[in-house]
This record gives sequence, structure tokens and C-alpha cells, in this order.
Amino acid sequence: MSEDIREKYLRPIRSFVLRTGRLTSAQQKALDNYWQDYGIDFSEELLDLATIFGNDAPITLEIGFGNGESLLKQAIDNPERNFLGIEVHTPGVGLLIAGAQKTGISNLRVLRYDAVEVLNHQIPENSLDRVQLFFPDPWHKKRHHKRRILQDDFVESIRKHLRIGGQFHMATDWENYAKHMLETMDQQSHFSNTAGEARFVSPQGLRPETKFERRGLKLGHGVWDMVYQRKD
Repeated sequence: MSEDIREKYLRPIRSFVLRTGRLTSAQQKALDNYWQDYGIDFSEELLDLATIFGNDAPITLEIGFGNGESLLKQAIDNPERNFLGIEVHTPGVGLLIAGAQKTGISNLRVLRYDAVEVLNHQIPENSLDRVQLFFPDPWHKKRHHKRRILQDDFVESIRKHLRIGGQFHMATDWENYAKHMLETMDQQSHFSNTAGEARFVSPQGLRPETKFERRGLKLGHGVWDMVYQRKD
């Protein structure tokens, strides 16, 4: 049995690699002392988001927030909105929680689990105002493209969890992945590209620039942002 066939039938294809990594003392302290304030444990029961946040403000979900730099800034700058982040990298989760505690914000919650499972089991349908997928792993080798998180089933899950009129914002610094994103999203009858024929949007005013992104831009790398709106 080939490796690809064995992988297909023995376990689901993952779009990420679970990385624990080495935690700094500050990250470990944040996880130990403030998880109860900002963390949400995985379960197979729907979350009551209004109770969790203490209000019914619009909710932005970011999938794969990395070190949390961008998500934290958004939460600080937009106190009238609630932010929910999903990440599998423990140091990034600890860093974000430490930043949230230091700034004293209350409109941010974090999950450390597979985003597909969280969407399937914990997020109520039609509950999200915005979904963000910034710089996901491009799995640039052609034989690994099946691991890319942006596939038809994933997009359909996003659609069900966005309210009508809600937006799905994607960004990548891999041109090949940008083309894949456009091709995948343009086939979805329930979404429309907010940029129209331009196809791409400027990130200014939509998301903060990250340290990773700034480094890439200095090296001459391109960045592509796309925003699609749920029509029905």
C-alpha cells in the first residue's frame, strides 16, 4: 500500500502539524494562571458565545493566529467587537494570553485545537460576523496540496457558521496559494468577491501588518488579500 493511500484510509488528512514547542516562563505562566480567563477547552457541545463574552457583539473568528500579534491588536483596537482565536501551537497561545492579560482586554477568547473540529462541534451556525485565515501553511509541494486547509468542505463549513452578509478574509504570501484560494472561492455559489474584477483587496484598515509579513515584504515577497461575502 502506498504512503498516500495508507494516509487516506488510516487517518484524516491534517492541514497542520501539532507543534508544542518550547515555552518561555511567561508563556507557561499565562497558560497556568490565565487560561480560565481567556481559554476555552474543546468539547463536542455548542458554545453559548453571548454568555462567554457577556454580550452579543459581532464576533470575528481567526483560524491559525500564530503568535497572536495581529489578533491581539485587533481586539485592543476594536473593543466593540468580540474575537475568537484558534491555534494549535502552544507557545503562540501562551503569548497571546499573556498579551491579553497584560492589556486587560475582555473581548478575546482562545481555543487550542483543530479548527475543523471546533467549527463542527462548538461554533453555532450563523453566529460569526467575520472569519479570518491569514498566512495558512501553503503546503507548497504539489503532492501536499491536499493538505491545504482551504478546500470545498472547509469553505462550506465557514459558510454555515457565518451570518448572511458576513465576510471571509484570507491572506497569503504564496502566489500559487492565492490562485488556489481564488479558484476555490470563485466556485462557491454562496459567496461573492467584495473586490469584484479586481479580485484582491488592500489590507490597510482590514488587518494589522505582522512582523512576519514586514520581513517578507522587505525581502520582496508579495502578499495577497481576498475578502468574500456570504450571499445566502
